[in-house]
Amino acid sequence: MFSAIARIFRTPDLRRKIGFTLGIIALFRLGSFIPAPFVDFGNVQSCLAANQGTSGLYELVNLFSGGALLQLSVFALGIMPYITASIIVQLLRVVIPRFETLHKEGQSGQATLTQYTRYLTIALGVLQSTTLITVARSGALFGNTGVTECTQLITNDAWYAILLMVITMTAGTGLIMWLGELVTERGIGNGMSLLIFTSIAATFPTSLWAIAQSQGFDVFLLVLAVGLVIVALVVFVEQSQRRIPVQYAKRMVGRRTYGGNNTYIPIKVNMAGVVPVIFASSLLYLPALIAQFNQPAVGETPAPWVEWITNNLTSGDNPLYMALYFALIVGFTYFYVAITFNPEEVADNMKKYGGFIPGIRAGRPTAEYLDYVLTRVTLPGSIYLGLIALIPLIALALVGANANFPFGGASILIIVGVGLETVKQIDSQLQQRHYEGLLR
Repeated sequence: MFSAIARIFRTPDLRRKIGFTLGIIALFRLGSFIPAPFVDFGNVQSCLAANQGTSGLYELVNLFSGGALLQLSVFALGIMPYITASIIVQLLRVVIPRFETLHKEGQSGQATLTQYTRYLTIALGVLQSTTLITVARSGALFGNTGVTECTQLITNDAWYAILLMVITMTAGTGLIMWLGELVTERGIGNGMSLLIFTSIAATFPTSLWAIAQSQGFDVFLLVLAVGLVIVALVVFVEQSQRRIPVQYAKRMVGRRTYGGNNTYIPIKVNMAGVVPVIFASSLLYLPALIAQFNQPAVGETPAPWVEWITNNLTSGDNPLYMALYFALIVGFTYFYVAITFNPEEVADNMKKYGGFIPGIRAGRPTAEYLDYVLTRVTLPGSIYLGLIALIPLIALALVGANANFPFGGASILIIVGVGLETVKQIDSQLQQRHYEGLLR
């Protein structure tokens, strides 16, 4: 292993790519601590000291921004607008035929879809930065902390100051998107994923140290041991796949013979990735958001439905919240897999090139068989996603950790997924130069 790492740094091209990637990551983390214009940095730090986190959807955005959201920095929105825009463009393929046509056109169509994603990212950046500044002005960003400074985060409420803050945060989102594309082109690849990896990994020391301070080092060591087991299980499931064998008939084109080889269709246990967790978190936040805007005046009794939502759907350690969260993740997993994997399209492509599954007729029977296998494989995958997502909520109830608990939820899925993909990228580049990869 150490000799493989030494080969990485002995290869000039690969060493230059890794150095460039590390430089971009350092610049990205630096921007997370530079406050936006007209933000009182001292008051923000006081609020962070009084309340180590926030609740609802802002918790997820703060996780993906590496804590920059609560810092109200120039990179406050992080990569979240780009993630949202990518998911929206992908879902629109089902609704808008033009998007599906572009997806099938190959590289030129993908470039057009990428351009649409960039435009939508900037639009979402304007919308989310405006919402963030509005929440910060109202003093509701950190919840009810009882700290006076939390209502005085912005030093200037004039329209030009608000406009400058919106422009700055939106420009920060555009810069992050550009940095991610630079890492993809000139670094070791997967630029956007690596920036998300960096943002989440940056919160690990703080979360673990908070557990050590509040619960003691015995619980801290226990959490580390459980975390290693969880990481090993996540790696095992993420690498698990059902391989459906496919044979291609031989074809004579002129004097040459094509085809006749055997391959397989890999169907991963977790084909949906982390998207169902994001969907479920966002959807569960909507009732709390509606209830927040319907709070009564001081001294008045809230409506029964508002009180019920406040008691049951705002706290992660509530059993009803956990049950709904788990059910939504399972449902969204099936929904997202149905959108991203089309058995009929795969069956048609196989039939077009003379491929068939042994024992299954080409065409419609192949599509039905693929759909049957996909449905059965997705069931354990969806249950696995739901259980992993519940780990931070269980830790919140048992250990007193916040919802940014590192060994569970979206954080561990992204960390492991991006880590595995980055290792594969480095391994493939090593094999091109030394005939021996990073892993044996």
